[in-house]
Formats: sequence, structure tokens, C-alpha cells
Amino acid sequence: MEKRIQRRWDRFFILSAAAVICFLFWVILCRSQTRAVETMQQEIAKEIIRFHVLANSDSEEDQALKMKVKEEVLKLLKEELDGISDLDGTRKAIQSHLEDIKNTAENVIRKEGYDYRVTVKLEPYEFPVKTYGDCTFPAGTYEALRVCIGKAEGQNWWCVVFPNLCFADTVHAVVPEKEKQELKNILTEEEYDCLFEGEKKIKIKWKFWK
Repeated sequence: MEKRIQRRWDRFFILSAAAVICFLFWVILCRSQTRAVETMQQEIAKEIIRFHVLANSDSEEDQALKMKVKEEVLKLLKEELDGISDLDGTRKAIQSHLEDIKNTAENVIRKEGYDYRVTVKLEPYEFPVKTYGDCTFPAGTYEALRVCIGKAEGQNWWCVVFPNLCFADTVHAVVPEKEKQELKNILTEEEYDCLFEGEKKIKIKWKFWK
């Protein structure tokens, strides 16, 4: 009887040890994947500039206003960035036109009958995982042109201004081949694949490592 009980305890300890080993292996694998994504994000962030327009609120009116501001600012950016094909040149052009961008946004807002203040900055900012068309950007810090309307508490519209991925339909769109080629030119093959094929890996976020 005692030998039978001992055998049961032995099996229990063996199974427990195996479970602990499997759990530790899983933890190590998860940490490795998370660090790989974080490293990839940092490399991708060095090569792009994002563009965000934040609405005053999530009301239907404020969201509609945000889209009108976005359209006019994009027209200005298209004009001012025409012919610029490098990251540093894009950054300098944006910095030199921050006041023009602010004035453009304010003019739209006044025309629509609102008096919201506008702040415009080109700065590093922490973003969650974001999908734009068929391109998913990992969470992390990116340089971004941010146009904040009023309290800036509403959902934002966003795209990548360098290289230019600011196409129209952000719900159903896929990144056009021309823009994909531009990404290929500035990213490594691994970084490019991470954006277009690594969505599942990008979305791995283990809160207990925070």
C-alpha cells in the first residue's frame, strides 16, 4: 500500500516538474518574441515619420471636422513635400512648415464654425499597435507629425507621411505597390516582412513584462 502511494507521489512530482519546465520554456519563448518585436519596431521607427490628426472628441461632428482638417493638411503636405525623397529632407520641410500646418487646420475649423485651438508638433510619441490597410505597425515610440484639435480626446486619423502611405481608404485599402516598393527601399527585408506578414507576432503583448 505504501509503495503504491509512493509511486503516485513520484508520478505527481514528475508531472509537476514537467509542467514547470514547459511553463518556463513558454515564458522564455514569449520574452524572446516580445524582445524581437521591440527591436524590430525600434529599427522601423528610425526610417519613418507618422502623421496623426486627433479630433476634439468622438462626437459625430468632431470626427467629421477631423477628416476635413486632415484633407486640407494633406494637400499642404503634398505640395510642400513634393520632390523630397529622403527622411531628413522630409523632417526639415515639416519643421519649417509647422506654422503653415497650424494655420491650415485653424482655417478649416473656423470655416466650419468652431473655435477649437490647434497644436501642431513633430515629436517622438508612444503608439499602440496600429494597422493601416494591410500594413501593421508594432507598438512603440515613433516620430510623428501630430495635429491636435481642441481637447484631442477623440479617435485619431493616421497615416505614414514618410514614406508616403497616406492613401484614402484606411478601412479596406491595401498599400499600393509603388508605396510598398518605397518601404522596401528603406527597410531591411526582415523589417518589411514584419510590417506585412508579422501581424500575429506584432500583437503579442505580455502585460506581465511591463
